[in-house]
Amino acid sequence: MPAITGWNWFKEGVGLFRKQPAALTTLLFANILFAAVVGAIPVLNMATNVLIPSLSMAVMMACLMIDNGQRVTPAVLLTGFRQPVLLRLCKVGLIYVAVWLLLSVVERVIVDPEIYRQLPQSIEANAAQPPQVFFGDVLTILVIRTLYIVTLIALAFAAPLAYWQQMSPGKAVFYSFFAVVRNVRVFLTLLLSWFGIMFLIFLTLMLLLGGGKASLVAITWVGFLFVLLLQCALYAGYRHIFGKPADSEARPVDLSK
Repeated sequence: MPAITGWNWFKEGVGLFRKQPAALTTLLFANILFAAVVGAIPVLNMATNVLIPSLSMAVMMACLMIDNGQRVTPAVLLTGFRQPVLLRLCKVGLIYVAVWLLLSVVERVIVDPEIYRQLPQSIEANAAQPPQVFFGDVLTILVIRTLYIVTLIALAFAAPLAYWQQMSPGKAVFYSFFAVVRNVRVFLTLLLSWFGIMFLIFLTLMLLLGGGKASLVAITWVGFLFVLLLQCALYAGYRHIFGKPADSEARPVDLSK
């Protein structure tokens, strides 16, 4: 697909959001609240990461309902928590966790933890003798953080493939990864469009509201909104690559093409 397809996906995601903004926003914050409550319990902290595919399927299903002209209902929150799909999605979540743990180990080996303590001090204008943080250290951190985002995008289709196509977790991750690799220009365009517009809005809010608490609150809300828009855009991407599911039940897609 041509690179401009990524921009079209972003516009389609915005179009889906505009049809039912209240329902999608409520769904996003319900997911955030659920993750925060579960994450606050020490024993269940890791479970939050394992349940990410189940939580993301709620947004995917909501996008499908909007695409079909249906009203999104609160029952969509349970999309990824029904059996037998819950176990399959949790296995996908375990793959997420394994990849992120691997990246975390690489980060701890490459980056000195002291850098994270010095970095905020080094940008303070009033610091008498700010610590020395080299450009190479900052670049390394940015590369690793980018790898986290790339990994999340590369696995973005694993949950819907496991749910709608009833794929095994390994097969879903395989097809998701190579769907992104084969269309890397499209996804770069999508991410650049998404980040560029979000950055411009952040900058505008900072200029209008200054650097106070009001600006921070506004930027936080806009950040959450753009996370939702990216999820809607990824639904558009799934539909174009793997086909639109007929309904909430799985419909096989001919992946030999």
